[in-house]
Amino acid sequence: MNKTLALIAAVVVVIGGTGSAAATSVLFIGNSFLFGSGSAVRFYRANTVTDLNNEGIGGVPALFKSFTQQAGLDYDVALETRGGSGLDFHLANKADVIGKRGWDAVVMHGFSLLDAEKPRDPAKLVATTKQMAEALRAKNPNVAIYLMATWSRADHVYPAKGAWSGTPIDVMARDIRTAYDQAATGAKAKAVIPVGEAWTRAMQSGVADPNPYDGVEAAKLNLWTYDSYHASAHGYYLEALVIFGSLTGRDPRSLGELECSAFELGFSRADTKALQQVAFEQLGSSVTAAPAVPAGRTPAARCAAAPAR
Repeated sequence: MNKTLALIAAVVVVIGGTGSAAATSVLFIGNSFLFGSGSAVRFYRANTVTDLNNEGIGGVPALFKSFTQQAGLDYDVALETRGGSGLDFHLANKADVIGKRGWDAVVMHGFSLLDAEKPRDPAKLVATTKQMAEALRAKNPNVAIYLMATWSRADHVYPAKGAWSGTPIDVMARDIRTAYDQAATGAKAKAVIPVGEAWTRAMQSGVADPNPYDGVEAAKLNLWTYDSYHASAHGYYLEALVIFGSLTGRDPRSLGELECSAFELGFSRADTKALQQVAFEQLGSSVTAAPAVPAGRTPAARCAAAPAR
């Protein structure tokens, strides 16, 4: 009898010892700037992430998931998004969905103008970020909270009625970042993810065109989609690269010019490489070199082999 029990115990120990560590859970909370409105990113690889609203969204979270899979990292990715909303909407209407479990990490952002009723005013962002952080920590006191500072909206910079009308294109992104820094301090967030500043860097370095209203210069990317408000696929790709580097600490350039999602979205190798370089330069010393993703097979074969969630 004792030998039998000992054998069972040994088997349990062996099975337990060979089990893989649980994936890092990350939740994305936001709006159309995360779900990829206006581009092919919106429903991209939706089967690899969990949409808590059951709307079939892949979006930027699916790009992030793709990058982590290619890098050999294990992330359990979920999203809760609603177009045109700030964190106040999610607190009022989605707290039960968000709070069904604790999360290891959360990436979240507010309305693109800071406040829909009072553009440029950071007060609502600061207050609601703190409230959301408290709700998240009630489920997991150790949750790593990241705030994503969004990009300059060309439709609010160049037209006369825009909230940032008459200012250089980089000013809105700087103002947004300042507001998110305030919110991060109040919420004791782990970091602010500099997506808007990465967009500005892409424009200033000649990778992207800064003004879609006067035509897009040859050989430059338009980071905005048709409405000069939301992102193009290239814009969302840059967003996802900066998030990837911020959360994992990996150099985005390690994904390589044959990176799967860029291939599937129809990017040229040159554009893929340029956007990865911009993301790396924006993140700077916060990322470390990582082994390049092996490119042994053709992009089509490697991408088709990527596992679902």
